[in-house]
Amino acid sequence: MPKVALHNIAGKNVGEVELSENVFGVEVNVSAMHEVVRAYLANQRQGTQSALTRAEVRGGGIKIYRQKGTGRARHSSNRAPIFTHGGVAFAPKPRDYRVSVNRKVKRLAMKSALTGKANENAIVVFDALDIAAPKTKEMIKVLKAVSVEKALIVLPEKDESVERAARNIPGVKTTLVGTLNVYEILKYHTLVLTRDALAKIEEVYA
Repeated sequence: MPKVALHNIAGKNVGEVELSENVFGVEVNVSAMHEVVRAYLANQRQGTQSALTRAEVRGGGIKIYRQKGTGRARHSSNRAPIFTHGGVAFAPKPRDYRVSVNRKVKRLAMKSALTGKANENAIVVFDALDIAAPKTKEMIKVLKAVSVEKALIVLPEKDESVERAARNIPGVKTTLVGTLNVYEILKYHTLVLTRDALAKIEEVYA
């Protein structure tokens, strides 16, 4: 069963925490993670982009010059895509980019991402994140104590102080256990958890 060090807010090692083998010790499935990340990014797209085709752009009803004898190419309308102010060839239209993923694949991808972080020793667990004040310098001090820069901080529930303290630090983001996703786990170098957040993750995915 994998283990990680347990730190207090000053960065001191105060013990060890055992990680669940069913969550942090599975075989990493790269294809499942790829499928889930692809779906996550696709589902962020609004799909509202739109442009006018030559049939929709205004004007161009009359033939712009006679068919023969000019030495120029034959054209009927100055609203063809090759003309300035013309329509767009293969114009984008509103569409749904949503990609659905099987629930079992989602769980497998999440476990694979968490296992990958455990294998890389990129998980830091705090007994609690009771910072003195909701200030950026306080959170920087906490992260420096455990030599962490680019990190995803996972909280068991909403904590205004920690969120405010971390939101202006480049490369650092806070999230809740309920909104944790594979893309963000892979994006950030280190996964920072509180003991309660770790317990909730294992409760959900074990």
